[in-house]
Amino acid sequence: MRVAITRSSLALTLVLTFPPVSGMEPGDAGREQVERRSVDVDRPEPGDPDLRLDAGIPPGTGVSPPGLDLRLPPEWQITETAAREPLELSVENAVFLALRNNRDLAVQQLEPLIAGTFEAVERAEFDPVVFAEAAMGRDNVVRQSTDIQEEVDVASRTEHVEGGIRQRLATGTELELLISSDHFDSDRTAEQFSSRVGVSLTQALLRGASRESNLARLRQAELDTLASVYELRGFAEVLVADVELTYWDYVLADSQTEIFEEALAVAEKQLEETMRRIEVGDRPETEETAARAEVALRRQGLINARNERARSRMSLLQLINPPGAGWAAPVNALDSPEIIAFPADPVEDLIALAQRLRADLNEARLRVQRGQLEVVRTRRGTLPRLDLFVTLGKTGYADSFGSAWQDIDGGGYDFRAGLRLESELGRRAARAEHERAGLSRQQALEAVANLSHLAALDVQLAWLEVERTREQINATVVTRELQEEVLRAEQARFRVGATTALAVAQAQRDLLESQLEEVDASVRYRQALTELHLQSGTLLVRRGIEAPGAEEVVLR
Repeated sequence: MRVAITRSSLALTLVLTFPPVSGMEPGDAGREQVERRSVDVDRPEPGDPDLRLDAGIPPGTGVSPPGLDLRLPPEWQITETAAREPLELSVENAVFLALRNNRDLAVQQLEPLIAGTFEAVERAEFDPVVFAEAAMGRDNVVRQSTDIQEEVDVASRTEHVEGGIRQRLATGTELELLISSDHFDSDRTAEQFSSRVGVSLTQALLRGASRESNLARLRQAELDTLASVYELRGFAEVLVADVELTYWDYVLADSQTEIFEEALAVAEKQLEETMRRIEVGDRPETEETAARAEVALRRQGLINARNERARSRMSLLQLINPPGAGWAAPVNALDSPEIIAFPADPVEDLIALAQRLRADLNEARLRVQRGQLEVVRTRRGTLPRLDLFVTLGKTGYADSFGSAWQDIDGGGYDFRAGLRLESELGRRAARAEHERAGLSRQQALEAVANLSHLAALDVQLAWLEVERTREQINATVVTRELQEEVLRAEQARFRVGATTALAVAQAQRDLLESQLEEVDASVRYRQALTELHLQSGTLLVRRGIEAPGAEEVVLR
């Protein structure tokens, strides 16, 4: 089964594929900063055909798509009591349904898309910008004429139109192309038109001159997107583990219910036999109390077991969210807890896999790389700003708009070049920001080291639990077989009057406990294996589920 994430402006697609094929790479995010390595683990055999599952974001605005009904469907309302066909489930089918229908996973799938929008925002910093401006003005100025010594009103009219394109480059260069036209007319001068074409270049020499520094925010956004993909992988892995654990909890509760039902039937049969023997005077009436108490205890255990089975069933249904099913949908578990227990893989190998494959560790390493980029970005901020600027333009003058543009190749031109310096005294804020970036990166490194240590501890504890439950399986089988012999012996002695109903009830109780412990050990072993694979970061790979984020992130 393959789980892949594809990004677009509208939808996030979760692809589940049987058999395993090469998954989609999550892009080249952080390629200059992060090295990722693929790790191979044994995979299961091929299976079923492809399925494509879309969790789309519909066009338009609003909290929810038009026509989306946010009310609880009738089948999921607590009042639903209609009889349904049992839902036949194996553990593999349960995992498949969860990956396809789980609502929490559908929510989490949108995180890479949301993170990708920040990446687009940072990339837009280097997009070309087109600008235009049109303006007109009217002036009426009173002036003193030197010829006639009188005040004269001078009315003038100006019109200005300009447009151009501007772009900022990652090298710290800003380019601008400008085209403008001006019109001037007044009572005292002839109508004048001018047109200009100019180009300007501004190059940062100190602050803002580093390509790595200018691209730092974009690289950080790319790493954030990639980190969200690893976070999604970790969420999917935990979801698969939760489904398997809950499935086996339901299997355990169902098996315990059957054991209690059988034990109740045996206790009721023992009560009937005791009553017959009391009637014929073979047993004292006091033994009726012990037999009835045993029946009451079995009925009490059966009630609890049925309640636990219902709780596990509802938890499983919530995780897999099968279409058309509700809280009342019955579930028939196809997998049996009876298994052959094998020793787990060497713990050293599992710890090594955890260090390479665990999604939380790889995500934490990406955060370290992000912190390194912040150090690079803020380092340039401690420098003063020194820019070189060059402006060159050609201007045409005439008495009409068209003639002004025809005169653009005449002798009119303008040229400016120089340096612009700007610096905050002390640069206290920039230095503090750079220091904070360095400390944050050091903190992230310490967090990775701590998380790596905890991952090794988690694997070792999970491995010990696997070994414990594996050994318990054989021990509980032997105990159950011996308790069966004890019960048969007590029942035989009871028939010949050599023991009491209380002793038989105690033997039945011991057998019941051994039966419960046997099925519990088998289920706990399966759950311990799932937990071990989860802690070692190999659960998805061992289940044949391919998802983005399977590559190791290596810190440089």
